[in-house]
Amino acid sequence: MIEVRDLKKSFGPNRILDGLSFEIPRGESLVIIGRSGGGKSVLLKHLIGLLMPDSGAVLIDGKNIVGMNERELLSVRGKFGMLFQGAALFDSMTVAENVAFAFRHSPEMTVREIQSKVGEVLEMVDLPGTENKKPSELSGGMRKRVGLARAIIYHPEIVLYDEPTTGLDPIVSDSIDKLILRVRDCLDVTTIVVTHDMRSARTVGQRILMLHDKKVYAAAPTDQFFQSQDPVIRRFIDGVSDAKEHYF
Repeated sequence: MIEVRDLKKSFGPNRILDGLSFEIPRGESLVIIGRSGGGKSVLLKHLIGLLMPDSGAVLIDGKNIVGMNERELLSVRGKFGMLFQGAALFDSMTVAENVAFAFRHSPEMTVREIQSKVGEVLEMVDLPGTENKKPSELSGGMRKRVGLARAIIYHPEIVLYDEPTTGLDPIVSDSIDKLILRVRDCLDVTTIVVTHDMRSARTVGQRILMLHDKKVYAAAPTDQFFQSQDPVIRRFIDGVSDAKEHYF
């Protein structure tokens, strides 16, 4: 469903991605891991056309989105839903208004139809009856769920998650992981999760892709990846720094 070919991207003199290539089959749950600042979020932005590469190709359902104009990109982006790292809710809007944001100017749907869709997705993320609350009244985990409801309300084919469990306690993180799996199975979506949370990666990923030194360092089924004895992979999984490297 998604294919990335020899993707390269620099910001000024700083090379961020240096020849990434990989494929994601339809329906797969792929987890992308790697060091902070290693290009994971930059990669996500290339997948939905928010950034264009210096060279390389990004194919969605066989169509290369590199070089597409804004109108062409809009049709491709309609395949995607995205849960941003901080949920990215509008503080001045209610939960219902946030979730229905994509339909705010739609002439094709009645108010009743929009309300029905909002209620349906809030039920799916275990937040029924919260339509009139403001984001400030919600916990961090609840805000993530509202952000996910907004991402899936128009039944996308691909859902992107940018650090979905960051800042959450282990119990809430586990509930978010289970929700990611529920959305995948109920809506039959392709799932791409960027995370530093190894417990979450093991739970939601069918396959792990690791970025390192601006490239795809490793890609393997989850069980195989976590059994790897490669020193770079083991240091990341175990959270152990290399004494030869300087991080500050």
